[in-house]
Amino acid sequence: MSKEMAALLQERGVYLHEIAQIVFDLQKCFVPELTLEHCVEVVTAVLSKREVQFAVLTGAALDILAEEKKLPSPLQEIIQTDNLLYGIDEVLGLGIANIYGTIGTTSFGYLDKEKVGVIGKLNDNKINKVNTFMDDLVAGIASAAAAKIAHNAGRPCKK
Repeated sequence: MSKEMAALLQERGVYLHEIAQIVFDLQKCFVPELTLEHCVEVVTAVLSKREVQFAVLTGAALDILAEEKKLPSPLQEIIQTDNLLYGIDEVLGLGIANIYGTIGTTSFGYLDKEKVGVIGKLNDNKINKVNTFMDDLVAGIASAAAAKIAHNAGRPCKK
């Protein structure tokens, strides 16, 4: 099913190597031998988890339905405009991020605030697409993958 998830993400304008780049940037200080290829493998492993798949399916469906203007009001307007007080998109992302513990939650907070890489592109693309959920889902996937790598490394960053 992770291949189907990768295909769904790609349909929404997200490629696994873009998520892996975020993971690499988050963890390269802690794991000097880390490679982008390994990060892609870890992102794929995260996408193989059922709860991640369910969150991605749910969020992508809501974004698509909002694009098609098929949601009931006021939900349509809330999701279409990515209303700042609507936090369900973050809840889905945090659900993914927390799969490997609280380190994923802290990474999610950073990525949600800074809008790193493809997360920023998704957040800014409001002309033809609704990405209310997708930017947070990607942040959650990247955070979970970074946390999985961190759990296996367990070394402090040397500056």
